[in-house]
Amino acid sequence: MNFPDNIFSISTTEEFEVAALALFREQVVRCKPYAEYVELVGIDPNGVRRVEDIPFLPIELFKMRDIYCGDGEPEKIFTSSSTTGQTPSRHMMQSLALYERAFTTAFERFYGNVEGWSIYGLLPNYLQREGSSLVYMVDRMIARSGSGGFYLDEYENMLADMASDPKPKILLGVSYALWDLAEQFAPKLTNTIVMETGGMKGQREELPKAEFHKILTTAFGVEKIHSEYGMAELTSQAYSSGDGIFRTPEWMRVVVRDVNNPFSVSSAPSRGALNIIDLANLSSCAFIATQDVGRIFDDGSFMVEGRLSGADIRGCNLLVQ
Repeated sequence: MNFPDNIFSISTTEEFEVAALALFREQVVRCKPYAEYVELVGIDPNGVRRVEDIPFLPIELFKMRDIYCGDGEPEKIFTSSSTTGQTPSRHMMQSLALYERAFTTAFERFYGNVEGWSIYGLLPNYLQREGSSLVYMVDRMIARSGSGGFYLDEYENMLADMASDPKPKILLGVSYALWDLAEQFAPKLTNTIVMETGGMKGQREELPKAEFHKILTTAFGVEKIHSEYGMAELTSQAYSSGDGIFRTPEWMRVVVRDVNNPFSVSSAPSRGALNIIDLANLSSCAFIATQDVGRIFDDGSFMVEGRLSGADIRGCNLLVQ
């Protein structure tokens, strides 16, 4: 199979399933931790003939093993955010060019050319540590757009820069920083999409998503709050244009597993723990069982409703309904 070009040209369910099965057959041989997991759970790779039969690797293994099947040394190792005492996940990325193609193509599926936007990144906790895939993504998008920038807590400077910027703007921020901005300044933003990416990081109390978004829409004078769903272990992102309903690019799919039976997986409308197929995870594992809980709808969109009990706190939409 001609990876990765075939991945980004996927347009039908049939093409997705052909690509997913082909990548499974490759990764179950080349990715040693994934091969060991599949053997331990008693699944014969030769018997996997449908996407529904593909086993999903528990995301926790990215903390314990090098999940890698690339050629040669990885070009970059991204790490997850973690609280004191926790072990971060490591995502070994063979090609930054592939990562850039994935996040640029996914963004432009939903928002058009990056060059048409100014990107303002309000990501203090991500900027203050090494290895954030989100910071890398936003940095490259800022460079490509030619306008915008990163800000820690320089709210007044950021608002002044945004007010003088004639281009359409995306203010992409971690949830607690957006709340701080709303509380301290309540700026009425024009020609701007507000996009939250992640939870409170222990900085503020967790609120139901609808309640939190109402605080932001009132303060910023916008109709909806957009969201980005991504994590260190993924190469691709899903986006929500409001109401917490996410849509994926064509090479990514979310399915639901039974919280009491991890091998019971459904792509039909249902609620449970979320499994993700990200075909852009070419050099790691494309089939991941996350610790997020939510539901999927009949058009393939999904909603994140919280975390499995006992799961590590992470920066991936932790606003529990």
